Amino acid sequence: MTPRSTPTRTLILLRHAKSAWPADTPDARRPLAARGRRDAPAVGRWLRTHIPAIDQVVHSPAVRAVQTWDLAGAQLATAPPASSDERLYGASAACLLAVTRELAPEASTALLVGHNPGLEDFLTLLTGATEPLKTSSLAVIALPGSWTDTTPDAGRLEKLATPRG
Repeated sequence: MTPRSTPTRTLILLRHAKSAWPADTPDARRPLAARGRRDAPAVGRWLRTHIPAIDQVVHSPAVRAVQTWDLAGAQLATAPPASSDERLYGASAACLLAVTRELAPEASTALLVGHNPGLEDFLTLLTGATEPLKTSSLAVIALPGSWTDTTPDAGRLEKLATPRG
């Protein structure tokens, strides 16, 4: 009898592109800076080249995160469904774990667009890897089983990239 292989899911963590700091603008309303508007499409081109398909995207409602995904997603052959989740703004690793456990069961590849320090902490929680996630950085993580079964230390860091425009 041969052992059954455990299906692997792919989780991509994307830190938003470089943001501007306009005076009198609340943090959640900060837009992308010129560099961020150049780098976000480069993220999309990297995804198009390295990730066969993305089934679901969940992003922070912060303007810089929404703009990052809009510009990156426009570079893909087929834009996956995307939704905003308030919990991703300022999320801790534990909160990001909860969001991951709620991803659509039929999604084999999902992408979260968020912020530091939560994303770096979540990368460490899932994989044990301590890696910096600069603006526009991507971490591609392989996870066994279903999203609901995601646990600390269950993931394997497959790729780390910081595409620039």
